[in-house]
Amino acid sequence: MGEKVWIFDTTLRDGEQSPGFSMNIEEKIRMATQLAKLNVDVIEAGFPIASEGDFEAVKAVAQAVKGPVIAGLARVPKIDIDRAWEAVRHAERPRIHVFVATSDIHLEYKLRKSREEILQQSIEAVRYAKSLCDDIEYSPEDASRSDVAFLIKLIEAVIEAGATTVNIPDTVGYATPQEYGQLIRTLRDKVPNIGRARISVHCHNDLGLAVANSLAGVENGARQVECTINGIGERAGNAALEEVVMALRTRKDYYQHYTDIVTEEIYKTSRLLSHITGIKVQPNKAIVGDNAFAHEAGIHQDGVLKKAITYEIMTPQSIGLPRNRLVLGKHSGRHAFSKRLQELGYELTREEINKAFVRFKNLADKKKEIYDEDLQAIVEEELSTIPETFELDYLQTTTGNHTLPTATVRLRKGELLVQDAAIGDGPVDATYQAIDRITGIPGKLLEYSIRAVTEGKDAIGEVVVKVQFNGEVITGRGTSTDVIEASAKAYLNAVNKVAYRQGRYREAKS
Repeated sequence: MGEKVWIFDTTLRDGEQSPGFSMNIEEKIRMATQLAKLNVDVIEAGFPIASEGDFEAVKAVAQAVKGPVIAGLARVPKIDIDRAWEAVRHAERPRIHVFVATSDIHLEYKLRKSREEILQQSIEAVRYAKSLCDDIEYSPEDASRSDVAFLIKLIEAVIEAGATTVNIPDTVGYATPQEYGQLIRTLRDKVPNIGRARISVHCHNDLGLAVANSLAGVENGARQVECTINGIGERAGNAALEEVVMALRTRKDYYQHYTDIVTEEIYKTSRLLSHITGIKVQPNKAIVGDNAFAHEAGIHQDGVLKKAITYEIMTPQSIGLPRNRLVLGKHSGRHAFSKRLQELGYELTREEINKAFVRFKNLADKKKEIYDEDLQAIVEEELSTIPETFELDYLQTTTGNHTLPTATVRLRKGELLVQDAAIGDGPVDATYQAIDRITGIPGKLLEYSIRAVTEGKDAIGEVVVKVQFNGEVITGRGTSTDVIEASAKAYLNAVNKVAYRQGRYREAKS
């Protein structure tokens, strides 16, 4: 059966560093909870020294999520390590992940330090981290462009100092699979005490080789792969978790190793990340893209109908994607609705089911056919962790090529109903102007996107907006068969996040 390959997920750290993927504390906890269901071995929850918000997020994840190891990233200074430990020490299984650049390029132009200085700093940092925590990971940043003889000496020293995992990053995605595999093999063969630590790989996708390099690392002795959901991350991203895991599973005849990932949770995890960040997975993305199990060519369709394995090397069900898309209609009952949600992987309370069922019935009155994607859109919106300070009660817009676009909006805040109207450059702009007037939380719209969740003229429209409030960019999301209503709900979702944070700040101050 081979050996286990640990899956180290860095979606909440390296993934979140990429533009457009930032998450608040509640969203990080929700994502980490789903990663625990996916059964990843390690969750790198963030970089605690980076900001107070990142520290609080790592601490919150460490306190809330059970099962996986919770890691915090730190540079070599003691202040970084102390901050990381303060955040992760609450975890059931904490880890401190220490890193420092080791390539001559970084030493000369970034750190302005010698190899010997980096060696001593690394030893001291790992030794100090080990005095706080048993589980220590060490990463020589830009390892793939570092001198191999120096790496061998360095890794031997940090293992001696207490490192239990040594990670070999291809930080800028420069290596090729053959080169990277050879580097891992060389370190495995020539570091005298390598048997006392697990070798990890962390590959970036600048040349589109992140997954190939990660698998080459596994072939040559690595037993931990660092990756992200949907392959998000700095620049072109990291190795995609779903691709690494399914490659090892689908080609177990070749790789001979296994992971403990619950692959049936992959699709749901991918879609949750898209929902939280508002950034959709590209249709042709391997494993989780909309077209990953789609067949249009006649020859392919004929083959799949006769025997799926002719053109499908894995089943949709193996990643948690149901083959049967059409599931419910307006005559469906609560029991069937609840059972279908269970099949889609949702574990809801009775109250959450009741709320979602009302939304489902309202949608079923508007749509002839209800798809799994419709249900997922409903549930993801209902499961939002942000309370609705303002709720859309009424919306009417008027527009035309010879008409001044206007919007009348009525919002509910608790028992209070407040109505106002505004004009704008179009019905959406007018709606947003009216919402600003009512809430007193004006925002600047930076990005607006809309897509059809399913097929047909009556499809649910999903609107995602990025709105700036006092310099902070907030993502909002809303769905409806009416695109203006979906637009209003998306903007309100962003406003409610700001209102919620302001409320929490006032509570903290009082």
